[in-house]
Amino acid sequence: MRGTDLTDSSRTTAGILLFLLPVQFIIALLAGAAIAPGYSINLNAISDLGVIDTTAWLFNASLFMAGLLNIVGGYFLYRSSNKGWILPIFVLAGVGAIGAAVFTLDIPGIHGLFALLAFIFFNIQAIAGSSLVRGPLKAISIVAGVIGLVFLVTHAASDFGIMSLYGPIGHGGSERMIVYPALLWLAAFGGYLMAPFVEER
Repeated sequence: MRGTDLTDSSRTTAGILLFLLPVQFIIALLAGAAIAPGYSINLNAISDLGVIDTTAWLFNASLFMAGLLNIVGGYFLYRSSNKGWILPIFVLAGVGAIGAAVFTLDIPGIHGLFALLAFIFFNIQAIAGSSLVRGPLKAISIVAGVIGLVFLVTHAASDFGIMSLYGPIGHGGSERMIVYPALLWLAAFGGYLMAPFVEER
């Protein structure tokens, strides 16, 4: 077996964990947006769900779980591929998510730093993950990560008043464009890892 191939057991475990991560978090986001009184996907930040009484428990628990699943999934991915860059990137992204869950939006300075860490490294994961896959998913990985990072830059520029780049999707939609491509990539990547591996001849 070549060094770039993934061993079956660790590969499958990583796939399960990394697939469950976006599934549970996206469901929590959708449920939270539906439950929170007066919540607007266009206007409100994602993390507003973490400080609204009716949704705080759901959002913060789901975000914490997302960070934990990313770290543990990254560990099994590292074990299976033996690529040294995997664990630090996945840990940094996971720590960002966990920190943003623990230090909620009403602690803006610390929350913002952890959220930024998560935004950056979840998208870097997608780009770096292109080296672990074959076929169309290789290009999809890069595109997903680049979209997230581009929207991170435009979102930050808008937040700091440098220029208004939210567009018709608003603050909330702009932030989701940082998060959703990486989450959807994780779901696809997790499915890829769970699929039976057939070595090319």
